[in-house]
Amino acid sequence: MIVRWLLTNKEPGQKIRHPPCRGEPLKTEEVRLEVPEGRQLIIGQAHFIKTVEDLYEAMVTSMPGIKFGVAFCEASGKALVRFDGSDQKLADAARDYATKVGAGHSFFVVLDGAFPINVLNRIKAVEEVAQVYCATSNPVTVLVAEASGGRGILGVIDGVTPKGAESDRDREERRGFLRKIGYKR
Repeated sequence: MIVRWLLTNKEPGQKIRHPPCRGEPLKTEEVRLEVPEGRQLIIGQAHFIKTVEDLYEAMVTSMPGIKFGVAFCEASGKALVRFDGSDQKLADAARDYATKVGAGHSFFVVLDGAFPINVLNRIKAVEEVAQVYCATSNPVTVLVAEASGGRGILGVIDGVTPKGAESDRDREERRGFLRKIGYKR
């Protein structure tokens, strides 16, 4: 419908204009998402009703026994929050995040006992995934815009502002931590 409007409302050689926004001003909102201790949250954008099933398959094949929930906000048709997971509590948490943000084509993955580094490349490889906004265990503020009955994610604020640069001691602590959790030898 928008493409038809664009094509029928321009003169030859005229630049294409966006359709009128029905007089509604753009509204913005900050949606705060708290991530419980020990859990990780991945927020992204995708398209198509099969996103939940494809993300489920990407997650479950990424590592044995992974515990996760995934939710996806449809942007047309029934416009439902579709959700699934290997753990019902995590699937419910993903559904709750998706419902709270309510942005079309957004997806939410909640992990327990795994880190985003374990699954991010698999998620990015899903054909309908357009982008990943964040992967974190921090509280997140999702910046949402609403206009003409739809909502979209403008971006996210992940965690806090840096308090300074690392010292030699901080650098050694970082290196030790990475080795302690097995990500470096």
